[in-house]
Amino acid sequence: MTASPAPESVERGLGAAAALRQAGLSDVDDSTLARALYSTDASLYRVVPQVVVRPRSVEEVLATVEVARTTAVPLTSRGAGTSIAGNAVGPGIVVDFTRHLNRVLEIDADGRTARVEPGTVHATLQREAARAGLRYGPDPSTHTRCTIGGMIGNNACGSRALAYGRSADTVAALDVVTVGGERLSLVRPARGSASTAPASTTLDALRAVVDADLATIRTEFGRFGRQVSGYSMEHLLPENGFDVATFLSGTEGTLAVTLGATVDLVSDPRHRVLLLLGYPTMADAADDVMAILPHGPTACEGLDARIVDVVRAQRGAGSVPELPAGAGWMFVELSGASLAELEARAAAVAADVGTRATRLVTDASEQAVLWRIREEGAGLAARSLSRPAYAGWEDTAVPPERLGTYLREFEALLRQYELDGVPYGHFGDGCVHVRIDFPFAQAEGTRVFRDFLRDAAVLVAGHGGSLSGEHGDGRARSELLPLMYSPEAIALFGRVKAAFDPDDLLNPGVLVDPAPLDADLRGTGVGRVRDRLALRLVHDGGDFGAAVHRCTGVGKCIADNTGAGGVMCPSFQATRDEKDSTRGRARVLQEMVDGRLVGKGWKDPAVHDALDLCLSCKGCARDCPTGIDMATYKAEVLHQTYRRRLRPRNHYALGMLPRWARLSAPVARLANRVLRTPGLRRVALWLAGVDPRRSIPRFATTTLRRWSRGEGTATRTRDAVDEPAGAADGRPEVLLWADSFTNYFQTAPGQAAVRVLEGAGYRVRLLDESVCCGLTWISTGQLDGARRNVERTVAALHPYVAAGMPVVGLEPSCLSVLRSDAVELTDDPRAAEVAGGVFTLAELLARTDGWSAPDLSGVTIVAQPHCHHTSVLGWQADAALLAGAGATVTRLGGCCGLAGNFGVERGHYEVSVAVAEHQLLPAVREAPHGSIVLADGFSCRTQLDDLAGVRALHLAELLDRRGSDAPDRAQAG
Repeated sequence: MTASPAPESVERGLGAAAALRQAGLSDVDDSTLARALYSTDASLYRVVPQVVVRPRSVEEVLATVEVARTTAVPLTSRGAGTSIAGNAVGPGIVVDFTRHLNRVLEIDADGRTARVEPGTVHATLQREAARAGLRYGPDPSTHTRCTIGGMIGNNACGSRALAYGRSADTVAALDVVTVGGERLSLVRPARGSASTAPASTTLDALRAVVDADLATIRTEFGRFGRQVSGYSMEHLLPENGFDVATFLSGTEGTLAVTLGATVDLVSDPRHRVLLLLGYPTMADAADDVMAILPHGPTACEGLDARIVDVVRAQRGAGSVPELPAGAGWMFVELSGASLAELEARAAAVAADVGTRATRLVTDASEQAVLWRIREEGAGLAARSLSRPAYAGWEDTAVPPERLGTYLREFEALLRQYELDGVPYGHFGDGCVHVRIDFPFAQAEGTRVFRDFLRDAAVLVAGHGGSLSGEHGDGRARSELLPLMYSPEAIALFGRVKAAFDPDDLLNPGVLVDPAPLDADLRGTGVGRVRDRLALRLVHDGGDFGAAVHRCTGVGKCIADNTGAGGVMCPSFQATRDEKDSTRGRARVLQEMVDGRLVGKGWKDPAVHDALDLCLSCKGCARDCPTGIDMATYKAEVLHQTYRRRLRPRNHYALGMLPRWARLSAPVARLANRVLRTPGLRRVALWLAGVDPRRSIPRFATTTLRRWSRGEGTATRTRDAVDEPAGAADGRPEVLLWADSFTNYFQTAPGQAAVRVLEGAGYRVRLLDESVCCGLTWISTGQLDGARRNVERTVAALHPYVAAGMPVVGLEPSCLSVLRSDAVELTDDPRAAEVAGGVFTLAELLARTDGWSAPDLSGVTIVAQPHCHHTSVLGWQADAALLAGAGATVTRLGGCCGLAGNFGVERGHYEVSVAVAEHQLLPAVREAPHGSIVLADGFSCRTQLDDLAGVRALHLAELLDRRGSDAPDRAQAG
């Protein structure tokens, strides 16, 4: 044990932020923005901190702890902020370990351990361990973003705890500091050996507490594996070697601050199979747990069908692999060295369970899809009922043999309170996650919440269970601990707390002297912001507060989702700043709706700081399990902020770009020449609010519609269509929508599409009139102008859709407006009909009888789907088309970084480039020579041309004979 040095010359009486700065900490933030960002975690609770600290070193952590002590300001440690019980929010200093203290310091392959900093992300440790053929055992559903320090703090477990144990079971050593300044190096004693605890006044006091109450500890603690609630006192028994390192796991930051950890690693089995079992109810599934466990599963997970239904609704039926019949399922994972052995074990499990609805999945990619659905259960469950479902009673556990009975009684309790819940979780461990539709928007909602939690706690205790099975008690359940433990055990917790933290400075309100479970609830936002909205917010009843409160803080947006083809959240991947995450932006908007902290409404600087680097990529609308749509919210904020006010210059220049393109079309050659004249170019860029490092796209000297009158064979039409149209020669007709980018800037994709569609047997028609979707108006928040554009476009396209003529769009961002934004802007019922009648090129070709793609065998493609293509339209048809044609495709995730007007605006260039460097530019540089870069989005092609000098192809150009015969036009490498 060593005492931490006190920061020099910290004056008593200073505020926490001033004291921290005086102590030499460099990343201290007490702005309204930062306090809003860290006011909540993934729980129901809102506690606004005084200041946020992101320490850069262990020394800065020690200084922070000393400042907390000398100023008597509480301190809360925070990892990824995914705590569901309110464990990571506090009223004083919040210490965010993820920004700087996030390294894997050492992998000891021989000793099978890893030494990590507390902010190390689980997925980062897994990548490093995999290089040595090892893995970290516990894997919570938030493994892509949760931290090892946070996992240890809550004693997190995850799906594979059956095989690998809890976080506590993996702790080999801890480096911690108490609030009194004692730095303790704690090592787990070998099984059966004496204590290895260092000499310490704190530990001497702890040992005295334990020795005085051995009977209580031996009878009440360590009864089954998922007894996580309270302090795990059993580890301090003499027969367990007074194991303080393991004991501190699960103490939720209430006793000490973690500086570093050494954790066990395990070998990863060579093969895994996933046995799917279907059941009429989740309780029926739970009844089979005891028949499954003897077969040694790695995981045994329950999943309610309603969660899967949300995935199908959001992403289409094809997004969910085949499942056995049932209203719920058990996912049983078996692992081992031989696939044949695993298949035999799976057959034995199937023979022993009480259902015949089974399916064995051996394909690793299909297993991964199913596990992702299970991992997103918390977010998906929140939107699986008729009204929002919440955490609060989140992860109770009972001995597995009692799980089926417990679930039936729990469901009866829900019915008694007229509530509904979606159960899922670690059934093999007896641990049940559930999101419940507490009526918080109603006057009696908080009372119902309190009464239900108390009765549910009594139910769990009656089954010998634990209020928490892996997330900790936090603010949600600490008040209920006396229903689970005796008065003697509760008093014991208080004496332990006094030994470590006598002034209650570390995470106050949690576990000992708890805050009421219904204090500091963050509310729903319902009804606060409904009037005078420009957008309909059809999925949230026209309620902006309800929309932004979709975010429950699960934090998928702070993970790197690009490897799996995801988009969310490109700005966070570039900056690693919480304000640039979808979650962070939602938090600030929630505070704006609340009005107490962010108090200036739509115009509050904190709101605009948070939204500034949002690329409006719509990645969150698809990738976020709760369905947040930050692009839509940003458009509404900009609209409300600048309504009837002078706007930034770029809103007029870039936000109305299609109008300027239409007006410039007759003099396109002259306009191009003027905009490339050095002095005039600089002036034009300044006037438009464009970064001077950006190029100016050239106007097409011949628009697509004009081309169609000359060289092209497409027919221009302004005739109404009353019936499904066919040409005189019997060919089916298709309307090719000439969007502003294809018509006025890059016409080659449009020309190629005409040839491809004609080759597929269609007679191609183009509208004679110019209609614009209003995309650029939307992205700059000019929603009245956007509505006028959308309504004109809907009116122009609807006769063709109504007559059964397919409408093909080539620019994904414009087509996505018709698919999703149009119904938000107008209540014209024709908008919904048009949304269902417009197609991407690949979608139309996939349904065209007799058409086959040209042979692309031997062609290597690097594909960058436009972010709106992935998030709104879906890229599955494109992927299937390319695969069927024999191409070798590397599909990239994420966003190109240009994102319409975002990447060209002043102040955004560096972030735009950083987003492109995350995946797109490295992939293009590393592609084999002669590879074709495929990008349907005008923005994506512009970004590639600007930053990589690559002329990317649209799918239409690739499929067109002339396009595919000229690979030099789109080569990487």
